[in-house]
Amino acid sequence: MTGSGPGARGTIRVVVADDQSVVREGIVMLLGLLPGIEVVGSARDGEEAVALTAELAPDIVLMDLRMPRCDGVEATRRIRAGHPGTEVVILTTYADDDSLFPALQAGARGYLTKDAGGEEIVRSIEDVLAGQAGLAPAVQRRLLERVTAPPPVPAAPNELPDGLTVREGEVLGLVAEGMSNPEISRALHISTATVKTHINNIFGKTGVRDRVQAMRYAYLHGLAQPPRG
Repeated sequence: MTGSGPGARGTIRVVVADDQSVVREGIVMLLGLLPGIEVVGSARDGEEAVALTAELAPDIVLMDLRMPRCDGVEATRRIRAGHPGTEVVILTTYADDDSLFPALQAGARGYLTKDAGGEEIVRSIEDVLAGQAGLAPAVQRRLLERVTAPPPVPAAPNELPDGLTVREGEVLGLVAEGMSNPEISRALHISTATVKTHINNIFGKTGVRDRVQAMRYAYLHGLAQPPRG
């Protein structure tokens, strides 16, 4: 059986993918009552959804997210990569960011929650086939909130003790690991003379007198982890 497209017969051909048989059969029954919709197959997981898409070339896959073997996001990614003539509309219980954004990034053009009615499902499918986004109102609001939210303020770096600079903290941490000046030079891509300057500054700021005291200082202030055992 091959796809003829929604325009050829005025019918939109749909595959339903959901791992819960009761839910899947309910969706198939609901879609069967809607004008202009023909359910051509149903899948129990993402693997079956991809296989049925290859076999039947539906116009739409109505895709659940949380499924065994291959979840809805991965199945959507495979379908959009291998069968670009088939669009994916997510129909799921979840509308959180961790579900929504990966699905859209994978190529889903519609996103509905399972409390959507038949008319909303048809409208979403038709919008997607018309080249628009078929998103539930709550999902549209969530996307708008995400887009218009002010960018997060970067956390201020933790201040180092005794006025140490970030580079001095790095050098001190490597000293505490037992590195020699040449080893620190190679690790940080700086000259050995610069390493010596940093170490002199560290000694002067912290009041330590030698590398052993510097190690203890680094452990005490969390700039390095003491060896175990």
